[in-house]
Amino acid sequence: MTAQTTTTRRPRRRRRTVLIVVAVVLLIVILALAWIAYRAVSAKSDLETARTQASAARTVVLDGDVAKAQQAAAAAESAASSAHSKTHDPVWSVAAAIPGLGSPLKSVSDISDVVSDLSTQVLKPIATLATTLDPSRLRSGDKGIDTTLLAQNQQQLGQIADAAERIDARAQSIDGSWLGQVSDARTQLASQTQKTSRFIRGTDTAAQLLPPMLGATETRRYFFAFQTPAESRATGGLLGAYGVVSARNGRVDVDNLGANTTLRAPARPINLGDDFTLNYGISRPYTDSRNSNASAHFPYAAQIWMSMWQQQSGERLDGALATDPIALSYLLKATGPIRLDDGEQITADTVVPVTLSTSYQRFGGDNPARKAYLQEIAAKAITSVSAARGNTGAVLEALGRAVHERRLMVYSTRANEQALLEKSGLAHNVIETSAPYAEVAIGNLAGNKIDYYLKRDIAYRSSTCTGNTRESTVTVKLINTVKDLSLPAYVIGGLGNPDKRITPGTNYANITLNATNGSVLKSVTVDGQPTLYGSGTELGHMHATAQARVKPGATATVVFTVIEPTSAKGAPIVPVQPLVDTPTVSVDVPRCK
Repeated sequence: MTAQTTTTRRPRRRRRTVLIVVAVVLLIVILALAWIAYRAVSAKSDLETARTQASAARTVVLDGDVAKAQQAAAAAESAASSAHSKTHDPVWSVAAAIPGLGSPLKSVSDISDVVSDLSTQVLKPIATLATTLDPSRLRSGDKGIDTTLLAQNQQQLGQIADAAERIDARAQSIDGSWLGQVSDARTQLASQTQKTSRFIRGTDTAAQLLPPMLGATETRRYFFAFQTPAESRATGGLLGAYGVVSARNGRVDVDNLGANTTLRAPARPINLGDDFTLNYGISRPYTDSRNSNASAHFPYAAQIWMSMWQQQSGERLDGALATDPIALSYLLKATGPIRLDDGEQITADTVVPVTLSTSYQRFGGDNPARKAYLQEIAAKAITSVSAARGNTGAVLEALGRAVHERRLMVYSTRANEQALLEKSGLAHNVIETSAPYAEVAIGNLAGNKIDYYLKRDIAYRSSTCTGNTRESTVTVKLINTVKDLSLPAYVIGGLGNPDKRITPGTNYANITLNATNGSVLKSVTVDGQPTLYGSGTELGHMHATAQARVKPGATATVVFTVIEPTSAKGAPIVPVQPLVDTPTVSVDVPRCK
């Protein structure tokens, strides 16, 4: 054998060894991928089972069935544990650490962690409290709500709510991944944890507020306002029917009921400060109930109403609440229709058109008869809701939607209760914050009911965060959809407004903006033309106001241009005024550091 032959064979052996090594590595990779794929399919099945059982547990909790709630929670925990073990073995963990390619596996691991903790820290403990929401125990027909049961379980509910919110925050922070199926799973989980955390926190808040506010230890009395968004005001609509209700041991009774015309101007009006008087004094909100809610800050309206009632009756109230026919329609879907004394049924589908539109045609110019009709609807609605009829889950969902849309507002004279109301979104207050802020409110200046036909489009835009300030715009489009000009003058007329430009069908609107703290108003235009405007300050926000007249079928565009400080931190806040329409709201505001 020659030296050349020996030299030739060595590279061949090395190549063979390398090929064998490569083949073994490939085989290991293939086996690992196959193992991961198998575990992924199996984990996906477990996670879907866990998510389904988690949803079932939440539903059954609302039915008060402890046994079924615990069974569903246990099934969710078992499936979540199985998914967790399959997505945390050494092979999976190594693959998940590969930059880029491993991101779906990392996301799945994070998803399984969240589902596992949701099952053990939230679903299992909340299942044991199912009796707290058991309709047969929580509600007792015409006796009202068992507030004692809520109070007894509040501390544990608070702990579970804290855990649910921590888990929800983790779910929201999971990377979506480039793999569509994983991204979809993350989105579904984030939606579920958000709903769960909101539901439990809402229950915890109810357990803190309802016992004292529904008179567990002493009778409470409240001003109740039924707002009419067909004639817009900043908190939603004109104060229509009102009442005074009393609460004792969970039962709510209507003690007094009247139309806004029976709420007399006080001899000694309260004073809400120089800013309020400067912004709204021209409309006499302290003494004219029709303009008492000209500010979007509900506590102002509540205090004015309570002051009016106290000076009229000599009775001091403990707070105020307000709602509107749209919120009532949500509740009637859960509680069923209300029946008036003459046998007429008001349903979830009819309450909005009846109260905001057809009643004006039905009663024509007979305002006392129409207002008596609306008062009866309001009284029957209070009785129906306070009796807590219907499915607990559906009632809570309806209330949650009303709160989310700012259609249910509550004010308490107790500072600790008011703080909870603000935190939960029930206070409908102008938020005192340093974050970018744009709150638009429409006020009807013609005294008609034309806002039943109003649609809105609101856009908040800001430039980049260079420098100490940036230019921002808030664009408000008002679309007047009135077509039938034969409607009564009470609906679409000017009602004696001296402005000759208020022809039948014209929407005459006052538009106010509360903008970011420290902002400076640069300009206001209506349909591209400069217009007169007012400016001031409300609860720290730059406050501006302008007017627009919108012909039937036309659109008016109002643009507020402001100079904002780039020191404003956090996500932009854009509260939406609760009117009849669901406005289009778009926000393009870069977050400044």
